[in-house]
Amino acid sequence: MPHYVAIIEDGPDDAVSLWFPDLPGCISGGDDVDEALENAPEALAFYAQELMADGRQLPPPRTRAELEADPDVAKDLRNHTVVLIEWPRTEAAE
Repeated sequence: MPHYVAIIEDGPDDAVSLWFPDLPGCISGGDDVDEALENAPEALAFYAQELMADGRQLPPPRTRAELEADPDVAKDLRNHTVVLIEWPRTEAAE
């Protein structure tokens, strides 16, 4: 199963946000890191549903090395916590 790189950032009022460099606009959040991570698969599923409704598919995830070579992402990778979020494919998402 593919894994998407996600970047975790502290937000205002101790909130935590998590976003995916390969999936513009796909974000997760929570009161703490654990909650943001717990919500991340649901954010991926919702994002995939929206793409499918538009006749598109999730783009393939880039490796961390590929993201580090992207100047728009490299600084965030260096300055924030990076995690991998598994995308559990379902028949509806394939």
